Amino acid sequence: MPQPDVAELASVEAGLDALDAPTRQTRPGLRRALAAVVPPIFTLVLLIVVWQALWAAAFWPEYQLPAPSAVWQVIWDSVRTGEAGEVLWNSVHRAVLGFLAGVLLGTPLGLVVAKIRYVRAAIGPLLSGLQSLPSVAWVPAAVLWFGVTPSTIYFVVLMGSVPSIANGLVAGIDQIPPILPRVGTVLGAGRLASARHILLPAALPGYLAGLKQGWAFSWRSLMAAEIIAISPQLGKGLGAFLEQGRAFADMSTVIAAIFLILVVGVGIELLVFRPLERSVLRARGLNGAL
Repeated sequence: MPQPDVAELASVEAGLDALDAPTRQTRPGLRRALAAVVPPIFTLVLLIVVWQALWAAAFWPEYQLPAPSAVWQVIWDSVRTGEAGEVLWNSVHRAVLGFLAGVLLGTPLGLVVAKIRYVRAAIGPLLSGLQSLPSVAWVPAAVLWFGVTPSTIYFVVLMGSVPSIANGLVAGIDQIPPILPRVGTVLGAGRLASARHILLPAALPGYLAGLKQGWAFSWRSLMAAEIIAISPQLGKGLGAFLEQGRAFADMSTVIAAIFLILVVGVGIELLVFRPLERSVLRARGLNGAL
């Protein structure tokens, strides 16, 4: 029986290594930037064109569907007077602080639920139920408990973010191959070391998905709280700006507030979570996912 040639074996081994290695398709920086920026801009322009056409056709009265120029005038006036900066700062810094507090609470909670069977049986269904509970349902209770104070805002944000973060981490840990924690135990890793060096890194994709959803729930919870709990003590946020437009039947202000809320949501997605997702997936050889 003829023996395989050494060079042939080396060629086969190199081919197998090439199949396992992640491939990265690089594009020039300008083309990559255009590919990321042009489609959203095109979609926005198309929506404005359709909006302008509907306004020109006068299917709805002006107080229900104002012209795009009227909404832009409201946005520009709020920027010029500093109102836009004030409402954006009040809302964004509350959402960020509440989300960070949710991460600090939801991460250990997710670890405990994922690794302790009795805790999962006791509060796992409750976490899922809280995740599906509309955040606006917490606002009346929070107002009665804390009054119209910042504590009400942060409580509602926490109740919106913590269940999503914890459940995301639980889902990520459930997808870890069982061999990894066992190897850590054999190598002498304790509970904290195993959680820090094995569970969290291995569960990172699911955990990141939970963080992303937790931020979305934080932002939505904040808007619900700001729309209902309005007080000079709280200052004016985006939710109060939106409610002001509704109270005065000013659809231009309502649409302007919705636009600013959307800008913050899209900005956080593109500037924070999209780069994190891309780096995590590339580290796992999933370059084509994003």
